[in-house]
Amino acid sequence: MSPKLQEELIQQMARLPEEEQKRVLAFVKGLTPAAGGMSGKDLLKFSGAIGHADLQAMTKAIEEGCERIDRGEW
Repeated sequence: MSPKLQEELIQQMARLPEEEQKRVLAFVKGLTPAAGGMSGKDLLKFSGAIGHADLQAMTKAIEEGCERIDRGEW
């Protein structure tokens, strides 16, 4: 990172309240690859590792348990 860019980032961050600074930090951390992560190419070897019946069971569980609104919850 160039010193000029680093200085500008520090100046802008200093103007934010602490909670907003924490949000920016979390955002930046989300942009950086996780340590020890794998590339998508490395994950291709796992393609097809889960059987068709298991995938159908997982799909059914997701469809039955997700994307539902409990109108009485609010």
